[in-house]
Amino acid sequence: MLILSIDTALDACAAAVLDTGAGRAIALETLPMKRGHAEALMPLIARVMKASGVPFAALDRIAATTGPGSFTGLRVGLSAARGIALAAGKPVVGVTTLTAFAAPIVSENSEHPVISAVDARHDHVYFQVLGGDGHSLIKPKVAPIAEALDAARFGTPHLVGNAADMLAQRWPEYAPPPFKVDQQAAPDIAWVAWLGAAVNPEGSPARPYYLRAPDAKPPKDPLSGASQPPAP
Repeated sequence: MLILSIDTALDACAAAVLDTGAGRAIALETLPMKRGHAEALMPLIARVMKASGVPFAALDRIAATTGPGSFTGLRVGLSAARGIALAAGKPVVGVTTLTAFAAPIVSENSEHPVISAVDARHDHVYFQVLGGDGHSLIKPKVAPIAEALDAARFGTPHLVGNAADMLAQRWPEYAPPPFKVDQQAAPDIAWVAWLGAAVNPEGSPARPYYLRAPDAKPPKDPLSGASQPPAP
């Protein structure tokens, strides 16, 4: 399969073309940024597609991060993904940022649980907890940091995400310290593509995965549907 993946949900603007037959991303680019995704994304996609040598018509699927993340940023990526999919006549799928952060760690089948966390501000985080083999311990949710820290009960964890350092700094003194802390501004775009290749399009819609309502409600449009089901 040839997969175009797109991520604008957090502090990066990224795209990649994955060739599953070759077992690697044949082209990718990631630009760190907090704002300006809308202006940067389409030129970046054009560069990645040119570097890959793959025409849009040859793609098998488009994958985009659905959040949690910046309400404005993730909608930029989803709009682009859905537009490209429509023009190319290809399916489009959504991948949550929490799953994308956790995926490379879970792929190693570690004995340590994985806490994937994204800063939700106001002393809250979006997070999920997975066993080292990928089974769900706590489904994706938004909660106070104190509640996320209670996941220490599952054992010495591997912390990952843009809130990994935040959790590590407030880790309970009574609990063993985290096994590893991977502070990342955004998921690995190649792993977004691998997840996009693996998911069932019917169960992974490309629409915003908010976990909570936005502070300011945007006008209704095709991207304003209800949250998608949690990723497995």
